[in-house]
Amino acid sequence: MTVLWLITDNKPGHRSQLQGLAQALAARTAVDAHWIDAPAGRSALWQWVSGRFTPGAGLPDPDLILVAGHRTHVAGLAARRARGGTLIALMRPSLPLGWFDLCVVPQHDAPPARANVVATRGVLNTARPGPERDADKGLFLIGGPSKHHGWDTPALLAQIDAILTATSSMRWTLTTSRRTPADTESALLALRERGVDVRPVRDTPPGWAMAQVTGSAQAWVTEDSVSMVYESLTAGAATGLLAVPRLGETRITVGVADLQREGFVTSFADWQREGALHAPPTRLSEAERVAAVVLSRWPQ
Repeated sequence: MTVLWLITDNKPGHRSQLQGLAQALAARTAVDAHWIDAPAGRSALWQWVSGRFTPGAGLPDPDLILVAGHRTHVAGLAARRARGGTLIALMRPSLPLGWFDLCVVPQHDAPPARANVVATRGVLNTARPGPERDADKGLFLIGGPSKHHGWDTPALLAQIDAILTATSSMRWTLTTSRRTPADTESALLALRERGVDVRPVRDTPPGWAMAQVTGSAQAWVTEDSVSMVYESLTAGAATGLLAVPRLGETRITVGVADLQREGFVTSFADWQREGALHAPPTRLSEAERVAAVVLSRWPQ
């Protein structure tokens, strides 16, 4: 039995990464997983210095300690010093890489070539192909402006209109994100009149969007929503990019451009020109790949 400690700051994206790797490990070996809330910064630092980790009191000693998010890093170091185990950081840590046994770093963060670094396509997630994928079911995943992308509601609506017009036999669902501007959401709600099942994010339970992805043959994602792009590819859906303004060339936009060049995603412009949304050359399975690496290096 492999004992996992998953130290979390409870941010949904970070928690999803931890859960994705934990699920992949559980598919390969028996695990005993324990979720631990990361203590605050000064408290975690004091526990690291003193060799104590009170949040783990009463738990079995860990074989693997997984952390994701800057607030969890010192807590992970404190846990390892107090109770032992292998410390694995998901995403590039804010502390020196050599302080961790393994760092799982997305390629767009330009990870160095080191023995304790595994580069991945995007961040890990919990997406998996569904047992049944409806060939006539499609999904729109709408994000919002970010530090890497601007926003253009009329241009977005024009792209969605073109897709709906060209795919009259498809059943479409659409959901938004916490970043979606209010005026965009209002305009998208009008698509219900065209038969689109529009579900604002505030009206969906946790995990709803992921369930929709796993059962959809197609997914169109605004290119700012990088995590959704990788979740769609991990679920095995044919994935299209809805164009939004780019604020220059950044590590995020370069990563998405790489996916497009390698045929994993289809841009809206390419779809218009070719009239087809291509399936990815292979399903991304990064959590499974990382789990295999972990268990080969530290078999329990």
